Amino acid sequence: MQTLHWRLSLFYFCYFASLGALVPFWSLYLDSLQFTSLEIGQLIATLAISKIVAPYIWGWIADQTGFHIRIVQITSLLSILCFLPLLWFDSFWTMLSFMMLFSFFWNASLPQFEVVTLGHLGENLHRYSQIRLWGSLGFIATVIFLGAIFQSLSISWLPFILLGIFLIIWFSSLQVAEHRQIEASSGHIWSVIKKPQVIALLLSCFFIQASHGPYYTFFSLHMESLQYTRFSIGLLWSLGVLAEVILFIFMHRLLNIKAASYWLVFSLLLTVIRWLLMAFYSDELGVVLISQGLHAASFGMFHAAAIHLIHEFFPQHRGRGQALYASVSFGAGGATGSLYAGVLWDVVPPTTTFLVAALFAFVGMMIGLKVKQPALTAG
Repeated sequence: MQTLHWRLSLFYFCYFASLGALVPFWSLYLDSLQFTSLEIGQLIATLAISKIVAPYIWGWIADQTGFHIRIVQITSLLSILCFLPLLWFDSFWTMLSFMMLFSFFWNASLPQFEVVTLGHLGENLHRYSQIRLWGSLGFIATVIFLGAIFQSLSISWLPFILLGIFLIIWFSSLQVAEHRQIEASSGHIWSVIKKPQVIALLLSCFFIQASHGPYYTFFSLHMESLQYTRFSIGLLWSLGVLAEVILFIFMHRLLNIKAASYWLVFSLLLTVIRWLLMAFYSDELGVVLISQGLHAASFGMFHAAAIHLIHEFFPQHRGRGQALYASVSFGAGGATGSLYAGVLWDVVPPTTTFLVAALFAFVGMMIGLKVKQPALTAG
């Protein structure tokens, strides 16, 4: 079991290391290619748009065959092949096409690996956060390392660094055994989705991820405009994820105190506060540090609670349940966030853009009040 724990942790470490390279620095790379803010928003949105469809397609295949880890291995390899052209082509439409194709496969792997992880854990679901925190550590390590080397190394090396990380992700997926379980469906998945509390959960997921649009798309560029160095920006990103790691360490205890639905709403409230701080005080380092600390809630707490609830709401459709969560939140929500951020960033002050983000989080919080944890496992 201990060996399995580390093999699962290795994949999370590598996968989120790729996000540590992609999320903070890809917008800087695109900016170096002279793309406009609108084009940057559109290109980054492609990474999320494919999540609307791709995870659910692959989730359906995995549920029907029971080969969840095999899907992870195949899609990880195909994403590498689709990423290769980005090393040489830099026109807008070419990049848009290959980023869309790359993300169709890349976005398939994490939801299915979540199913594999939860399947291996069995009754020990509380241990999920202890494995998932290694993903956060991978993000931190990559952000700090790249933030330091991009002080002197050209950002044009970023695609080559990403390619290396993607290769390691594929290798790490080969180290995990299949937890094969063909879902014996006791009814169509729609019978679960149409439940009011499930609809409320998915809408909350959509709105909180949409609220992160300005942060994920323009935080690095915004901080650079305020004269922060790339190393300092990397440290700010890593601070947010470090707070997330600390949250993951203690999340299983929080779930023993209150139901996951409680922490879902609480995280949305703290997310509203986070974007209000960024709207009015992003030029104050102390406030930015507090805002980054709140990433523990806006992502860590919300994600852990949502994963827990999805696992319980979809007992007979867990592959598609996790895929649906990814599609609605990181897919539709992420794409919406990137697109409205790209549209607003050049025409209104950052304050207005982050106020829109706070509004999205507030709507998500109000909807989240309707989420009720299944009585069998609540609290």
